[in-house]
Amino acid sequence: MEIQLTLNGRPVRASIEPDTLLIDFVRAHGCPSVKRGCETANCGLCTVLMDGVPVLSCSVLAARADGHSVQTLEGLQAEAEEFVSFIADQGAEQCGFCNPGYVMNTIALLRENPDPTDDEIRAYLAGNLCRCSGYEGQLRGIRAFLNAKKAKEAEPNA
Repeated sequence: MEIQLTLNGRPVRASIEPDTLLIDFVRAHGCPSVKRGCETANCGLCTVLMDGVPVLSCSVLAARADGHSVQTLEGLQAEAEEFVSFIADQGAEQCGFCNPGYVMNTIALLRENPDPTDDEIRAYLAGNLCRCSGYEGQLRGIRAFLNAKKAKEAEPNA
């Protein structure tokens, strides 16, 4: 079957098998940040944005993306660059395996809610599995980023 979608801002047309998963499609098209983890839609490692909404690409057929826009971390580097250092500063990227999923969900969260509470951050990131850091480092990093952003906006020359 033939599908056509926009992947990280560029049009892609491909012939696929009907059972091709979106994770396999995006990885085959140069997006290695989308990681295979649990393959049961429980860990968040395979998160991509489809039309701006986070989806678990291990549980979505590539055919469902036909006619849609799909973004991976490769296409969102500039937006991610704003806050990933804050997460790293909190020691929340020990092995780094879960980072792409956290970053993708954080981007979606901040687009939807630019000033979330800690509970809203926890709720939005609940589907991301992290075995190293205990989750609080990611929360502290996002909170530090938001606080720094507010402080910068409050500066007279901002």
